[in-house]
This record gives sequence, C-alpha cells and structure tokens, in this order.
Amino acid sequence: MSGGWPVELREGDVVLRPIRLRDQRAWQEASRRNRDWLRRWEATVPPAPTGRTAGPRPTYRQMVRYLRSEAAAGRMLPFVLTYQGRLVGQLTVGGITWGSMCSANIGYWIDEAVAGRGIMPTAVAMAVDHCFQALGLHRIEVCIRPENRPSRRVVEKLDFRSEGMRPRYLHIDGDWRDHLVYALTAEEIPEGLLRRWRLR
Repeated sequence: MSGGWPVELREGDVVLRPIRLRDQRAWQEASRRNRDWLRRWEATVPPAPTGRTAGPRPTYRQMVRYLRSEAAAGRMLPFVLTYQGRLVGQLTVGGITWGSMCSANIGYWIDEAVAGRGIMPTAVAMAVDHCFQALGLHRIEVCIRPENRPSRRVVEKLDFRSEGMRPRYLHIDGDWRDHLVYALTAEEIPEGLLRRWRLR
C-alpha cells in the first residue's frame, strides 16, 4: 500500500486520519457518551465452544497497536473521524484483499450529537475514493444490520447498490445477526464518490 497509508483525507470540516495512541482520552470520551447509541451495533466475540467466556476486552492501547499492525501489513486502514477539530467517530477499511479480488469492507460509527449532518456520508465517500483511486481496489462492501436505519441511510445517500441479505453474518450484541450487503465497484463511479455526493 505504498503511498496509500498513512494518509489524511479532508473535505471542509470533515477529516479522516490514522488513529493514534494520543487519541485515547477523546476516543474513550466519545465511546462512553455514545454507549447506549452504539451498543446494539457493536461486534462481540462469540462464546468458545467449550462454554468458556471470552477474555477481557482489549485496552485502547492494545486496540491501536493491533490496528496499526494490520495497516502496516496492508490489510486495514484505521481512521478516526474528526469534525471541526473534534473526534466524533471512527471509520475502518478492513478485510483488504489483493490479487484477483482487490476488495475491502468499510465499517463506521459516529457520535449521536452530530449524526444526520452529512458527516459520515462525506467520510465514507472520501474513504471509497481513496480505496479506488489511490490504492487501486475494485470493490467496496458495507454490511449493516437491517434494523440499523441511520447506518443504512449513509450508504443509501451514496447510492451503494443493495445486494441482499447475509444470514447470521456477524456476532453483534451477543448473537449472530443478519446483515444487509451494500457494494460499489470502481466502474460505477468513474467521477469519484465524493464528487457525486457533493452534487446531490
């Protein structure tokens, strides 16, 4: 991914930049303030087959070290989202696959206090353009629980194509949950997704 990471992407007051250890206080404060807003959509670890409970959640520092190592290996782009200089969310391009597939998936969350202002669609559009134009990926997927209307509105505003349901796709909020699949390929947006979003 030479030239594709680390990178800072900016559109007005909306900025995506690599997550840092020194973001800990702001990240934890945003996560704590939005706990009820986000809990239903957060990934969880399924119980081990023997019935043993999962170990403790990783600390912030462990999480950042893991994300950075995945980025260094070319498998992930771990961004934080800032708006008007304040950390308001996170966007991760994950599951980056090269070779004959050249694809990735995007996951995201945003502070409820700034949701609905077009911030996350702008961030997703910037990330998709970076993946297609700078990295040379071909396909981006976003998988969302059917009940998560705010998250679905993000991809619908950006005209992602709906590709149907993946039953029991991810372990979320303590159980295996169905997810709707949305996708775009590079050929569908030759002009760039951010440009198309700006013109809406």
